[in-house]
This record gives sequence, C-alpha cells and structure tokens, in this order.
Amino acid sequence: MRLSTRNVLCVCALAAFACLVYAQDQGPILNGPTVAKKKSSDSTDSSTGRTRDSTLPKIPSEYSKKDKPDMTGAPNFHTQVDIVTLDAAVLDAKGQFIPGIPPQAFRVLEDNVPQKVQKVDIGQAPLTIALLIEFSGKFQRLYGPTWYQTLQLSWGFASTLKPDDYLAVIAYDIKPEILSDFTTNRAQTQEALHRLTIPAWQEANLFDALTDTADRMSGVEGRKAILVLTSGIDTFSKITFDKARKSLQEAGVPIYAIGLMQFLRTINDGRMGPIQSMDFLQADNELRTFSKETGGRAFFPRFEGEYPGIFQDIQQALRNEYVITYSPSNRAHDGGFRKLKVDLVNPATNEAIVLKDEKGKPIKYSVITKPGYKAPRAVE
Repeated sequence: MRLSTRNVLCVCALAAFACLVYAQDQGPILNGPTVAKKKSSDSTDSSTGRTRDSTLPKIPSEYSKKDKPDMTGAPNFHTQVDIVTLDAAVLDAKGQFIPGIPPQAFRVLEDNVPQKVQKVDIGQAPLTIALLIEFSGKFQRLYGPTWYQTLQLSWGFASTLKPDDYLAVIAYDIKPEILSDFTTNRAQTQEALHRLTIPAWQEANLFDALTDTADRMSGVEGRKAILVLTSGIDTFSKITFDKARKSLQEAGVPIYAIGLMQFLRTINDGRMGPIQSMDFLQADNELRTFSKETGGRAFFPRFEGEYPGIFQDIQQALRNEYVITYSPSNRAHDGGFRKLKVDLVNPATNEAIVLKDEKGKPIKYSVITKPGYKAPRAVE
C-alpha cells in the first residue's frame, strides 16, 4: 500500500517529537566530555571509576587500632625560636657600597627596642629580578621617544646581568602580563622583549601591577627585587595608593624604580598645564615612597649616559649587602607589623660611628634597609 506524502511527513514529525521527549527525560550524556568533573559517590571508586560491591569483604589491614602505641603521658615538643634575616646596604653620598664595617657596629631596633645581633655577613649570591615594564598606548607609542627609552632601558639592564642571575619580564597596561618567567636563558628574555612593539591599551595601572608582582615574589628565596620602568602615572588601578603601600611593605620585596620621560618633561615644562605637572610630580613622589619603604631606590635619569651608572648601582646594592641575623625579643605571633631601623654605633658609647675615607675625611653615609616586617601568626 502506498503512503501519501502527507502521511510520511506526519510519521516523521511524530518520531522527532518522541525523540525530543526522550532526550529531555534522559538528561545530559554523562559519558562525554564535561567542564566540571562529576563528584564521586560513596559507591564509586574515585581512582578507577568502577562501582563498588557492598557484598565484598573489606581488605584486611596490616595495622589495626590495637597495635597503635599508647601516647598518654608522652612529652610534646614545640619550637618557639624566631629568626629574622635582614639585608642592609651602607652607601656613601655617591651611592657606592662601603665595605669593611665590623659586625659589632650594627645596631638593630625593632619597634625602638634594641635587638641582640647574632651574626653579620656580606652576601654574595645570584639575583632574582622581576623586570616590570610600563607599556601602554598612553606614552609608549610606536617609535616614539618614550617607546625608544623603554626598550633601551629594558635591553640595557638585561645585558648587564650575570649568567647565573634569574630574570622575569612583565609588561603592564590595563593589567600585568608575564612575557617570560624567571630564567637564566637570555634567549628567552630577548624573545620576551621582542614582543614590546605596539601597545594595546591606553591604561597604565601601576598599583595593580606592582602589588601583583610583589605578591608573586613574596615566596621567592634569595636576593630578589623588582625593577620597574614606569612614568609613575597610575590611571585606573583597583587599589589605592595607601593600600598599595601597605601591600608592598608586607610583601618585603625591594623595589627599584626608574622614572621615564624626565628629559621630555623638562623641555616641555612650559607647555604642560598645572594639573599635568602636578600629576607627574606626584608620580615621582609615589615611586620614591615605594622604593624607600621597601629598601630599594628610585632613579630619575634625564640623559642616556646615566643608564650604565644606574644599572651598576642597582646590582651593586643587591649583590653587596650586609646580611644581619637576630632573634627578636618580641616573640608574639600576632601578625602585627614590626618597625625596623638599622644604625651604625660604637658599642662602647652607643653613639653614631663616624666613617672616614682614605684621607681621613668624614664620609656621609646612609643605611638602606626595609622599614619592617610582618610577624607570623600563631598556628593552632
């Protein structure tokens, strides 16, 4: 018997509707790929995915609760020894490291309380540096003077590192982007710097990028620092300047800043309005604050000839530092911030030491270190 075209269409429509109803009742296909992993139930083995048989006997264990030794009355041991390691650089008026200072001349004040220094060493170790580069369309336009200065400083500093130094390259505009992780392979560093061609965004969120980098580096061991190449202008960060200061102090990573566009600002000083001039001055002060409060330094070069000296000062300050070790008198594990100050004093008179050069003339010096640290919290 022949079926008409109308009957065939009706049969197909009924079959499609039946499949749709069955699919709705069936739910999603569990055997296919999925974004979230299905939680294992009590009756399913998480390692094999097979259903457990409740009728099978339990696997016998070699150990039982009966074999567990009785620990009643056994002594409990707790360690309450805290050690603080502090890096301090003693620099003259030209920023040069002053060696040969006796260990007994260092006085450490924690919350204005003198501490007993256990030992003082001169550290010599490879560096771990994060090169944080502002690269936004606000100032670093392609082939512009600030674009050229940024690349010149980046390539110049990377070329002065020793073979065993670790370097990471991070560029930021609206958010930070890791171009290369910490590595001693200079080919990877060059590949990362080659990516600095055309900026993508007009924003330059300095506070977000700086705190994010410092937070990532807080767990890194050894001699570490952040070198930031920036105009200092922050356009749209999520955190404020005060919150950034607190976060950077708690991270404990020294920040060395090189301010960009100093020469351009000088020659265009008459063309800039008062608000723009004030923004740049405020940016410079913020960089000085970040650097000082983390034990670093800020540089504001106007000429290309200043770059090699800046690179040398940064590496000298990081490589040649006095490593001071002491046990703090305040043993409270309350998570509070401990203020630190390092002086050079005569242990007999407790007065400030006068350093002299080869000709016997007094030397103006400064002791650079981090302003404090965050005490650990008690572990229950």
